[in-house]
Amino acid sequence: MAAGEPGDLGGYYFRFLPQKTFPSLSSPDTTSRLRQWSMLGRIKAQAFGFDQTFQAYRKDDFVMVGTEVKKIEAINVPCTQLSMSFFNRLYDEDIVRDSGHIVKCLDSFCDPFLISDELRKVLLVEDSEKYEIFRQPDREEFLFCLFKHLCLGGSLCQYEDVLNPYLETTKLIYKDFVSVRKHPQTKKIQITSSVFKVTAYDSAGVCYPSTKNHEQTFSYFIVDPIKRHVNVLYHCYGVGEMS
Repeated sequence: MAAGEPGDLGGYYFRFLPQKTFPSLSSPDTTSRLRQWSMLGRIKAQAFGFDQTFQAYRKDDFVMVGTEVKKIEAINVPCTQLSMSFFNRLYDEDIVRDSGHIVKCLDSFCDPFLISDELRKVLLVEDSEKYEIFRQPDREEFLFCLFKHLCLGGSLCQYEDVLNPYLETTKLIYKDFVSVRKHPQTKKIQITSSVFKVTAYDSAGVCYPSTKNHEQTFSYFIVDPIKRHVNVLYHCYGVGEMS
């Protein structure tokens, strides 16, 4: 959907919210990290408001993008994690030293990624010894997906030697995009957003988020059913802005 124009899609009426900014992506710290990771200028965010009650079973109508689209795939991405302690196992399993330095390993390839440390090995190499420390349900979590995308970066990514920049940036983006509220009775914090990974197809095949499939090309729709907002986080793999 072109930014700025309201779209009437499957009964939902959307309006672009230009005033909604995402400090997690535009702060000087994040900007310089995204530049280093070859993602600057290729990772983008937009917010839209919508006019009806969001119903998860109508997600395919909800995420319809553009007119030439023949088919939409909206995969539900679990979003339940409320703490960065989710990643403590990286320290417990000696993937990261207590100092925060990521343990190096012999170079290998997991196409198209170069693996030269234990972190990328645990993210990518299914038959590696420590892959199992994140079970399949863990790997499906939006928090994990975000972390993994930042760790793998764009095509000229300069990898970090320490873990903190990845964790910090993951946390900032997650908090910026995902809505929470205090449960009125239990007073516990709960996540109210639903997250979908969206792919669209036209008569020639995949057309969104890009015509080329890549693990690092993605579009997530993060829906806040209470505010009736949807935040779109999009990245197209390639060479990020250098200057």
